[in-house]
Formats: sequence, structure tokens, C-alpha cells
Amino acid sequence: MRLSRAFLPTLKETPADAQIASHRLMLRAGMVRQTSAGIYAWLPLGWRVLQKVEQIVREEQDRAGAQEILMPTIQTADLWRTSGRYDAYGPEMLRLQDRHDREMLYGPTNEEMVTDIFKTYAKSYRDLPRNLYHIQWKFRDEVRPRFGVMRGREFLMKDAYSFDLDYAGAQKSYRQMFVAYLRTFARMGLKAIPMQADTGPIGGNLSHEFLILAETGESQVYLHRDLLEFDALSQPVDYDGDLSPVMDFWTSRYAATDEKHDAAAWAQVPAERQVSARGIEIGHIFYFGTKYSAAMGLQVAGADGKMVVPEMGSYGIGVSRLVGAIIEANHDEAGIRWPEAIAPFKVAVLNLKQGDAATDALCDRLYAAFDPDAVYDDRADRAGVKFADADLMGYPWQAIVGPRGAAVGKVELKRRATGERLELSLEDAIARIKA
Repeated sequence: MRLSRAFLPTLKETPADAQIASHRLMLRAGMVRQTSAGIYAWLPLGWRVLQKVEQIVREEQDRAGAQEILMPTIQTADLWRTSGRYDAYGPEMLRLQDRHDREMLYGPTNEEMVTDIFKTYAKSYRDLPRNLYHIQWKFRDEVRPRFGVMRGREFLMKDAYSFDLDYAGAQKSYRQMFVAYLRTFARMGLKAIPMQADTGPIGGNLSHEFLILAETGESQVYLHRDLLEFDALSQPVDYDGDLSPVMDFWTSRYAATDEKHDAAAWAQVPAERQVSARGIEIGHIFYFGTKYSAAMGLQVAGADGKMVVPEMGSYGIGVSRLVGAIIEANHDEAGIRWPEAIAPFKVAVLNLKQGDAATDALCDRLYAAFDPDAVYDDRADRAGVKFADADLMGYPWQAIVGPRGAAVGKVELKRRATGERLELSLEDAIARIKA
């Protein structure tokens, strides 16, 4: 993408109502624009990041054996009355009527709908286990939406729903999603810590929320340092095998939010291994047994011919919320520092002398080497503006070309995360970035 042709409405001043770093930086970098309270339009730069986050989520769900579908955003009130949640859910649910006065709602979640869909087709034990997921926009009418995409009213979410014949199968599905979440967040450069959690309006009796550490986190968290040192991507995972050892590693070491904090258990953690910090929730998984399958009338024939009510779980990741959370964990005073896997562009080519033949030629070759994962700052602006914008946008690599370097075929490379700078030949600069 050439910046001279890009729609990139950056802001020099920080909006007064932006209270946290991710909100400030997303607005300043032209990633989003607020259209009403808690609702945002995603502009080209932000949309690229959102799509990259979504794709990693999708790939890890597919790897774990879940199958993607897409359910409607608008649901009938009758579905929710069947489960008993229509009146219990509260004012966060946006309720509406269609032109025939039928009561409808903008779905905040999809347990009822997916169960109703599944029961139409699942007839016997041979149809289980199954895990269905979708990535879809949701709406919850927060009374005080704030913190930008971190707590908006409209948001993009991945929610998956597992169906198993018995408790043992449901626990296996739960472990599969537990491990898939660890891998998902690790691929985004995040250290996500699972912690036991309340189930809230979803229901059930087993739940973990996944949090990353950030100074602006909403929760105080306490954890064993071992959990920060674990590499979720270090070993291949067999989702059809026994995942208990992986889950046991996490559940055998202390990790809790302030709501679940146990001072006596915390005291058993060696002082040098104790970590106390702030955390941001980025994912939540639930096992709730037959809560929805029984209420929605889902039954299948077991191997002995007797009817069985399947066991269920649900598994959510706030995809749009993740973008804000990643920024909260990866920024400095100059701007964003994107992990490479989800950066809008991997490389920013900065032309410091637009119109100089040697400089233009070297920049063109750099741009061609990385297109379409490169942005080319070919604007007729001062060098300081280009440096500031590249730091603000957080591209992992900056390839800086000026007349002096171009005359001898040299490129200055800057790595955004560390500030490291190197002067290299064109070929070496390309190889270094690709490596």
C-alpha cells in the first residue's frame, strides 16, 4: 500500500474521551472511527489487523477439530424463552419487534440457536462428538461503553459450542479448546494465563478465563511465574490424544483473579515465583453439561437405543477486543509495537527523498520484495513526519532509505520492538526481515 494513495486518517492530538492506551492509539493511528457510543467503524489499517487476528483464531479452531458455520445476528425471542434466558438475561440484550410484531433480539450469544440447529440433524450417538463455531458480530447494550473496542456495544466474537454423549467426552472437548486457546494467543505473541472463573449468565459449573498481563488491565491477578515461562507452541499437539498433562500443568499452579484469590493458597507459592499484576480478559470457556440441551429438547439415541441428553460447552474469544488488548500489552510512548503475526503490514518502506532517482529506485525494489505485506511511505512529507507515523502505526520493521545510503546501495533497518538499527545492503536487508 502506497501512503500517497491510502485512506489513513491519523490524528495528531489525542481525543479527550480516550482513557486507555489502546483507545488513544487506535484513534490516532486511524484504525477505527467511533460512529456512536460503543460502536466503531473499522478503517483500512484496523480492518487488516482484525482480519489477521480472526484468521489465527480460525486456523486454531480448525486445527482442534471445530467446524465453522455462520448463524444469524437476529434471533427470535421464542428460542430464548425455551431456555428460560429471555427475561433473565437483563437490559444488555437489545430487544426489537419486526413488522409483524414478532419479538426478536440482536444476539449477545448463541447457545440457544446452535442447540436448536444441531438437534434438527443429530439423531444418534454416531452424530457426536461435534464442535461448531462461528465468527460473528454481537451486540450487548452496555450501560457505560468505554475503553474503545475493549468494552464496546458491538463487537466481533468467535464462539464455539461442543456436543458430547457423556461427561468424559465433554471434558475432552473442554481440554481441546483449553489447549487451542493457549496456541491461539501464543501465535499472536501473547502470554495468556487461564484462570478459574465464574460462569455468569452463560451458566454451568466449570469455567476458565484467559488473561494477558497489562498495566491497564481491569482485574488484579496472582499467578505462579512458571505459567509465564511456558511455551504453548514448543511441542506438537495431538488433539485426539490425552491432553490432560497439558491442562494439569496449568491447573496445578496458582493463578487467580482478585475475585477468586485465595490468600492461603497464594502463601504456598514461593515468594520468588509469585507474580502480582493487572490482567485483561481475552477469552472465556465454559462447560455447562445439559443446561441448554435439556431445555431445548436435544436428545440422541445411545448405543443401547436409550435416549441421551448430550453434554455441552461453549468457548468464546473476543476477536475485536483482542486488537485493543494486544495494543495494551505492546506499546510505548511513540505508539504501537505490533507482534509480527498480526501487524497490518510487516514492513514500512520510508522514502526520505521522494523524487531522488536512486532513492526512489531502491525503495521500489524494497516495496516489491514484500508487497502485499508492505506499506510504502512515498508522501512528500518531512522525514520526521514519516518516522513519527511509522512508530505510531507500529510496523515491526522500518526500511529507511535516503540519498546518502541510496548512493551506495544501503538501507537502514529499524526494528520497532527493540529500537535496534542496522545499515545493510539491499539484499541483506531483505534477508534479515524475511528471516
